[in-house]
Amino acid sequence: MASSSRASTPKGVSGVSGILLRSYSGNVYRFDPGALCLELLITGGPGALARYEVLHTPNDLVTWADRSRLTPTPPALHITADDVAYARRLRDALSRTVVSRVVVGGLPELGIATADTADLDVINEAAARPPLAPAIGADGTRGWAAGPATGAQLVSTVARDAVDLLTGPYAERIRMCAGERCYLVYVDTSRPGRRRWCSMEHCGNRSKVRAHRVRRSVGGPLALSQEEPVEKKG
Repeated sequence: MASSSRASTPKGVSGVSGILLRSYSGNVYRFDPGALCLELLITGGPGALARYEVLHTPNDLVTWADRSRLTPTPPALHITADDVAYARRLRDALSRTVVSRVVVGGLPELGIATADTADLDVINEAAARPPLAPAIGADGTRGWAAGPATGAQLVSTVARDAVDLLTGPYAERIRMCAGERCYLVYVDTSRPGRRRWCSMEHCGNRSKVRAHRVRRSVGGPLALSQEEPVEKKG
């Protein structure tokens, strides 16, 4: 059976949250969904999202963990092919559950049906398993208990985060990006609660550019003079 083990030294947290994604046009931008469980959703999913699948091998799941907000990841993480399949099963159930919270009836255009009790069973079953064990380092930073950590523990940690999110104070702030044809899901943890975009570098900036062009075509030079400069991300 295929497996992946990684022994690593603890990595410092850079202070910049989010995962780097690449748009259709090739631009790289940072997307922070606001929760560990939502970070798993960018790896693929049910229906049409299956074409974006990136969790094929144990090493793929290790790579995702290293990029996620779990950083620093456990110093010794052992993942098997069965763990990868289990992570994908949790992710698909979580995708349907989260989408159903945001869009009534799911997303039939993407082949994502409304969540049912079977999806909740998958999440709860994973959450009931032993999770990764956190620990305080000698320098006072948060890390993970010494010794081997398994893929099943990683999946359980993600599932527990999902339970906390879906039943916690930010459950009503789970949203889908307002960008055209963008289905990225995030939780708005900002104080005003007015986040609309997956990222201002991507959909937010594209919206500003479109609005700028519309005002320019409708209002002419006068409207242009009243506009703030639009910063275009390369």
